[in-house]
Amino acid sequence: MTTPTIDPAIFAELQDTAGDEFVAELVGTFLEEAPQMLAELRKAQAGGAAEHFRRVAHSIKSNANTFGALPLGEMARQLELGGLITESAPLDALEAEFVRVAAALKELTGG
Repeated sequence: MTTPTIDPAIFAELQDTAGDEFVAELVGTFLEEAPQMLAELRKAQAGGAAEHFRRVAHSIKSNANTFGALPLGEMARQLELGGLITESAPLDALEAEFVRVAAALKELTGG
């Protein structure tokens, strides 16, 4: 069985706790800021900025886990803990997973 893009129980709990309207607002902010964070990861990688790379990966992880996007969160966690990388494949995979997460979140929030 494959892990869902968004864990439905975590997302439902967030909606129960914060309310549908606020969750939709949070999702909108995440969908707006995440592409910038992904670009920041690439910029930090290219510039050899290990600490910035770690902090941005941490932010992506935290945001992803908030929405129940556990696979995206785990990928970001591995980047956060693994240190600065030289290959682009993990960042390509992270971006591809974000595209899946963005589509799922839009569907869940009716956006």
